[in-house]
Amino acid sequence: MATSCSNGSGTEAGATTTTTRAPLPAGPTPSAVSKLVCSNDARTEINSALGISAQLQPPTWADHVYACRLEYPSAYIDLSVKELSSWQQTYNYFDMLKTQLGTTGKIDGLGQGAFQAPDGSVVVRKDWKVLLVNPAGLPAQFGVPPTPSADVAVTVADVILGCWAGD
Repeated sequence: MATSCSNGSGTEAGATTTTTRAPLPAGPTPSAVSKLVCSNDARTEINSALGISAQLQPPTWADHVYACRLEYPSAYIDLSVKELSSWQQTYNYFDMLKTQLGTTGKIDGLGQGAFQAPDGSVVVRKDWKVLLVNPAGLPAQFGVPPTPSADVAVTVADVILGCWAGD
């Protein structure tokens, strides 16, 4: 699966740098990382991974949550990123979602922590942000070839994390 989203600077978002810095706190506007989740580049990568094209609905920004919807002819996936301002806030929010949504178990290899909820939603913690991929608008099988919607949510999260270069 291709996961080389552009970050808008002419370089691939997955490129690493030699400097390390602390994550940035939530601000009055969405961060570049959050905007990436609802970008045309991410949509293109997700379309490729799922074998079906989506239309990207205009994103929203409220209460430090950047959200959008990928709409398919008769289905949709909701994406959101909650921006937080510390490790403690991030852990607390992640744990609150685990309690609220429930969990079928952790997902290894995604971000700095990830789990899947019984409804198929995928929650991923990365730096001071928490990604939620909600496949509630998908049929039981979706994509080309048809794939269980819970697996589609994992694929979408994996594609997005492949684009996510940090704060």
